[in-house]
Order: sequence, then structure tokens, then C-alpha cells
Amino acid sequence: MRGNPCARSPYTRASHEDVSLPMAAYLIRRLWQMVPTLIGVVLLVFFLFKYFGGDPAEILGGLNATPEQIAAIRQTLGLDQSVWVQLGIYLKSIVTFDWGKSWATNEAVSNLFATRLPATLTVMIPILLLDVLLALPIAMWVAYRRGSLADRTIMVITTVALSISFLVYIIVGQYLFGFLLGWFPVQGWSDSVWTNLGTYVPLPVLLAVMVGLAPQTRLYRTFFLDELGHDYVRTARAKGLTENTVLFKHVLRNAMIPILTNVGLALPGIFVGSFLIEVFFSIPGLGREVLLAVNRSDYPVIQAVTVYLAVITMLINLIVDLCFKLVDPRVVLK
Repeated sequence: MRGNPCARSPYTRASHEDVSLPMAAYLIRRLWQMVPTLIGVVLLVFFLFKYFGGDPAEILGGLNATPEQIAAIRQTLGLDQSVWVQLGIYLKSIVTFDWGKSWATNEAVSNLFATRLPATLTVMIPILLLDVLLALPIAMWVAYRRGSLADRTIMVITTVALSISFLVYIIVGQYLFGFLLGWFPVQGWSDSVWTNLGTYVPLPVLLAVMVGLAPQTRLYRTFFLDELGHDYVRTARAKGLTENTVLFKHVLRNAMIPILTNVGLALPGIFVGSFLIEVFFSIPGLGREVLLAVNRSDYPVIQAVTVYLAVITMLINLIVDLCFKLVDPRVVLK
């Protein structure tokens, strides 16, 4: 039985009706679609903290606070107002990016983000880039040699790597590379980006990449195997194209769609995963501050992180959709 010759073939030309709408119109439409989602997240966060998070006045006042002190704290925070007035104050803080001050440190939440986020990005960006850049060629290589000794060996190694907890990687990595071999410092941070990249970042990035490389390689291998089984690959080979042309020009381009989707979904997870790295390596990043805020019931910090993480996730999804068009012009953005 012959398959559909137009299905996912790189040789198929898009029809006139398949030409995408202008990019500006697509962006405007997607941004408008994000508004109700963001409103839903904001309302959910507000009411969850309002009715299930405990009384902020009692948390700030402590166990020994008198009723008069608690009442004064409520008045200062505006908690003696109606729910709708409190919601208005909350929405104003989001629009103006003024989340007030941290209850634990009395530092402005906006300043906390501005000073802690660079450290988090210094760790996150190398992890993301190395994960993708290393997993792609390994996955393509083992997929091309499916069933070979190399393929089976890589699959066994990745299976074993997946079964080991990240905490084990951190403990063993710190002892081996930090204490035993002395290659990297276990803890520390400086004000210089280049010093951090050359001295303090390599060890946590190395361990994080070792953890993330196994699942990414297995997943990308599945994507490449799926593409290698399509008719257009056999057609390209029958036309006399070299294997490098088939793999890098056609198979890789078609496989990049699900790979980009996976990268977009993994980005928030990498951001959250950096929290654990920052704690173990004493990196003064945003993740460490969030964990401290959770332990201290520091609501302004937790609320700000929750809303910003939702916004970042939506923007990442938008950027990934735009990348689809750059990778494969046949993709129609709707």
C-alpha cells in the first residue's frame, strides 16, 4: 500500500491557502488570548492565598503578638478592607510591578528579583544549551544506528542514569570533583559574571547536564526514529541524496518541531530545578530565595514568583510557536 506522498514530505510545496497570516496579526491574536489565562492565574493565586494561606497578620505578628498588634498589622496591609478592595490593591501591585516588601527581609520584592535573577540565568542558560546541543547529535547518531551495539549501549546507560536521583549526582559530584579531585569549588559566588562562569558554574551545570542528558537523548531518539520511518526518507535516498543530506537537511528539520515543543515544556522545569541547585551550591539566585520564602511564609515573594512564572511560561509557548515557522516554513500559524 502506498502512503500519502504529501504527508510530511519536505518536497511538498505549501498551497496558497496554507500561507500563514502576517506575523504581526498572529502575535496580536496570541497576546490577546494570553489575557484571560493570565487573569485566571491572578485570581486563582489571590483567592488561594486569601482563604487557604492563613492570616498574614498572625504570621507576621508571631505567637506572642497581642490582638492590638495583629489588628494594626491588618490595617497596615489593608486586610481590614473588603475582599474587592484587597483584590484591587493586588491587581495594582501586578500592573505597577510593586509587590511591596518581603516580610522576612524587608527588602523590596522588585529589587529581590532584579538582584537574584541574574544568578539564576547564569546557571539556567548553560544547562539548557548544553542539554539540547549534546542530546541532539547523540540521539541522531543512535537513531541512525538503531539496533546496533552502540544504540543498545547508550540506551542501557541512559536507563541507569534515569534511575539515579539528582541528589545522588549532587552528593557524589561534590565529593568527587570538589573535595577528592579539587577541580571545582563546591560553594561560592562573585559579582563577576566571567568569574562565575569559569569557577562556580561548571560543577552545578555539569551535574545538571548529566541528569538531563539521559531523558532528552531517549526522547529525541524517538523523534528521529519516527522521522526515519517516513516515506520521504526513502524517496530522498532513492533520488541519490547522501546520508548527511537526508539526516541534516530533511530528518533534522522535521524532528525539530517536537524537539522545540519539548524544549518549551522543559524550560519552566529547568527554572524550578535550578532551585535545588542553588540551595546545594549556595548560589544567591531566585530559586534559593523562593525556597526561603516558602519556609518563612513570605507571601509577597511567593505570589510574585507564581504570577511571573505563569507569564514566563506563556511567553515561552509563544516563542516556541514562532520558532516552528522559522524551522519549517510550511507550518501555518493559526
